[in-house]
Amino acid sequence: MKRILCFGDSNTWGAIPATPDRYAAGQRWPGVMARSLGDDFTVIEEGQPGRTTLWADPVERVASGLTDLPVCLVHHRPLDAVILLLGTNDTKARFGVGPEEIAGGIERLGRLVLTRGAGREQRAPHLLIVAPPPLAKLTAHAALFAGGTEKSRGLSARYAAVARRLGAGYYAAERVVHSSDRDGIHWDAESHAALGRALAPLIALLVAASAAVHAG
Repeated sequence: MKRILCFGDSNTWGAIPATPDRYAAGQRWPGVMARSLGDDFTVIEEGQPGRTTLWADPVERVASGLTDLPVCLVHHRPLDAVILLLGTNDTKARFGVGPEEIAGGIERLGRLVLTRGAGREQRAPHLLIVAPPPLAKLTAHAALFAGGTEKSRGLSARYAAVARRLGAGYYAAERVVHSSDRDGIHWDAESHAALGRALAPLIALLVAASAAVHAG
């Protein structure tokens, strides 16, 4: 049984745009991916609304990925792969960071994945970095994410560069995902389904390649 950790924010948790609710398990992108991968895979959801890469949020009282990820790696090991999908919340105005700093945050988390021995036989699990899509039309969150749309548009290329430096897999969610104009941040069910279907073959190939290397 291959174990895949999905580590992200409210869009991994499955927040329904402009509501406090979440999609059902089978509608969220990790659930769609799990169904596509089949019974040989266990997909573990670790989505936390408000989560950033490095910056704890004193207003919403949410810990950062830097705080949460080491705990998750220990709790869920052994892991065959980890998917990192963070960065949207980092674009909030109160953090005062730009695309370079946000990409630096995802790189720091990626290095944690690769150095904590959370894989089988204390090896590193495979890492897949997913760049979040740009923000859409902001409504009630316009002040909170002031300047965030421009920042979010600068993440994809920078995340790709991070993935190359780390030797990790990479996928730009904007290829199949569009943030909903209902709030500008969260995704509709069709985008969840599209991302889950897109990531499933990537994960299957990456895990298979890792297994072949270790077997060789």
